[in-house]
Amino acid sequence: MHIDSTLLVLDEKQVKAAPGVTQGQTLKALIGSGKNKTDRIRMALANYEPNTIEKLHWHPIEACYFVISGEAIVRDINGKEYTAGPGTTIYCPPGIAGAHEWEVKEKMQLLSIRASTESNKKLQFTVEKATKRSYIDLEDLVKRDAISFTSHY
Repeated sequence: MHIDSTLLVLDEKQVKAAPGVTQGQTLKALIGSGKNKTDRIRMALANYEPNTIEKLHWHPIEACYFVISGEAIVRDINGKEYTAGPGTTIYCPPGIAGAHEWEVKEKMQLLSIRASTESNKKLQFTVEKATKRSYIDLEDLVKRDAISFTSHY
């Protein structure tokens, strides 16, 4: 009996970096998109320049980050601050209660893992700190193929 292997071994040096969602961020989509498709997870290598700020936001799916190098202040929905440096894991459950903000202090690299490969589930909703009002820009809905959703009925 012969079994064709489905194992994927990838050298990140062979993946081209692209601009991220925030000015000062670049991403290397390792698996879960492009030619390296997966069933359920997406993983990217993210790099942030010093002084990059990714505003308070949340996702409708789980997100998990592992800091490889550098340092940032991470804030939760209530403004509580956490220092994130090498070896830090940040887990963001889906929903506004898992909202987070990054303030990069020194050049940072992290591994970003998302619980879906479906573009229309990888949305990022901005949160206004004072009111906790949450919204998403129309351009991002278009970019994420989330203008309409298929009914399962």
